[in-house]
Amino acid sequence: MTTSPNNNRGCGGPDHELHRRLFLQGSFAAGISTTLSFQHLFCSPVFAEQARKQHKRCILLWLCGAPSQFETWDPKPGRPSAGPFRSIPTSLPGVHFSELMPHCAAIADRLTVIRSMKTKESEHFQAIDLLNRGDSPRPPFVRPALGAVIGQQLAQLDSPIPSFILLDPCPEGNEYKRFKAGNWAGWLGAEYGPVRVGGEYKIENLVPPDYLAEADHEDREALRQFFSKKFANDRRSAAAGSYNAAFERVKGMMSCAPLFDLEKLPASDRERYGPGIFGQHTLLARHLVENGAPFVMVSNGMPWDCHVLNHEIHQMLVPELDRVLFHLVNDLAERGMLDDTLVIAMGEFGRTPWLNEARGRDHYPNAWSLALAGCGIKPGVVLGETDRDGVDVASDPIDQRRLFATIFTALGLDPYQQYDLPGLPSFFRVEDQAAPVHELLA
Repeated sequence: MTTSPNNNRGCGGPDHELHRRLFLQGSFAAGISTTLSFQHLFCSPVFAEQARKQHKRCILLWLCGAPSQFETWDPKPGRPSAGPFRSIPTSLPGVHFSELMPHCAAIADRLTVIRSMKTKESEHFQAIDLLNRGDSPRPPFVRPALGAVIGQQLAQLDSPIPSFILLDPCPEGNEYKRFKAGNWAGWLGAEYGPVRVGGEYKIENLVPPDYLAEADHEDREALRQFFSKKFANDRRSAAAGSYNAAFERVKGMMSCAPLFDLEKLPASDRERYGPGIFGQHTLLARHLVENGAPFVMVSNGMPWDCHVLNHEIHQMLVPELDRVLFHLVNDLAERGMLDDTLVIAMGEFGRTPWLNEARGRDHYPNAWSLALAGCGIKPGVVLGETDRDGVDVASDPIDQRRLFATIFTALGLDPYQQYDLPGLPSFFRVEDQAAPVHELLA
């Protein structure tokens, strides 16, 4: 195994040392942000209505910190870049995954793997921003995250279920400084930001206290509406409208609070997904999309950032990912939902083909891998390849714009929808007419 040409043992900067395993707290309190909502300016009724009718949805397994492609989807047996793990055959002839992924190897014919991702950002918070929004920042307005766009476009108009749900147990960390509450949804407006569910598998304070009778609750709500209407009439600001939208959102969520209670699901399901928070949250994501949630993002802090003891860390983490993704894809297929549910498993970049002095792999956006399955995606495809040591992409390089164009197209959304923001040049959902990867589309 080769070692790094430098001795970088971390991501650099004191913030990261203190917050390596912390993730953003997406909060419905963001609904009262002063962010101006422009959704009325760029509604896409034809595409969005068709997608809504088909009940399309998306689950993003966000592997924060970035797993190694060598220990997952793109092993390099016998090469200096390889680790101690063997490669194993899959259900696709000639295709091998890491031996740490036997379950996914068995369903490779249901998965699609891109081995030729090539991006430019090598620091966490810039790369997380890039791979969640699909493009680099263009101030002063903030591009909405993938979950905000998909949620806004695919949510059933009469549904009380939040359009964007973030399942993650960790509080806000400095790696996610660009995702402060209120700017996940960017110019769409804070009402399309995520509702966050933490480690207790439920949202706090959705169930009224026992001492509050239903009549009392209704009286309080009537009083709130009276004062809110007067406040809004006197001021007529985006902030007032967003504040009222947040209350309406919470009222709707109160009616579907039982959906967030994992204890109501069969014990056999909970056992299959494993005892860890990542597995349990993925099970909850399956349950939520079954019941109408258009976009659910599952994360688990930042465990994949393996600057130290890469092989040992992956030996602990990859089997859980393998098991969880296997059960998720199979469950969706058995329920007749896989054709309408897009599953994405990715981090913000890959890991270096060499080890540093701490036996870890550092950040590497030059050549990395991710997996897709389900809605609009052709199963059993392995796209692109890296060179024999995984140093660079050898064929079919894919950047974040083409990835997002592929995701939107697979879900039936127009990747080139135009955003006309007052006083600014036009923005597009995917810039520069970047083409979807047609080889991946069903």
